[in-house]
Amino acid sequence: MQNLGLILGMAAITFAIRYSLFAWPDLRFPPLVRQGLHYVPTSVLSAIVVPGMLLPDGRHWWLAWDNAYLLGGLATLLIAALSRHLLATIGGGLACFFLLRWAFGQLPL
Repeated sequence: MQNLGLILGMAAITFAIRYSLFAWPDLRFPPLVRQGLHYVPTSVLSAIVVPGMLLPDGRHWWLAWDNAYLLGGLATLLIAALSRHLLATIGGGLACFFLLRWAFGQLPL
C-alpha cells in the first residue's frame, strides 16, 4: 500500500508540473532563467552518461586504458565535435565502443 501511495504521489506531482505550463500559457521567464534553461539538456545528459563511463559496474571506478566505456565515450565526443552530425555521432560512437569491446575481449559471446 505504501508503494501505491508513492506512485500516486509522484504521478500527481509530475502531472501538476506539466499541466502548469498549459494552465498559464502566457507565462514568461526572465532572460536569466531562459538562458539557464539552455544548459539543462546538456547537464542532464552528462549526469546520465558520465557515471556509466567512469563506473561501468555501478560501484567501482574504472579509470584504465582498457575501459571501453570511457574510450568509446571520448571517441563519441570527438566525433560529435568534428562532424556536428547526430547520426554520424551515434553510429561512430557505437562502432568505436563495440570495436573496443571486441579488441579488449569484453564482448559476452
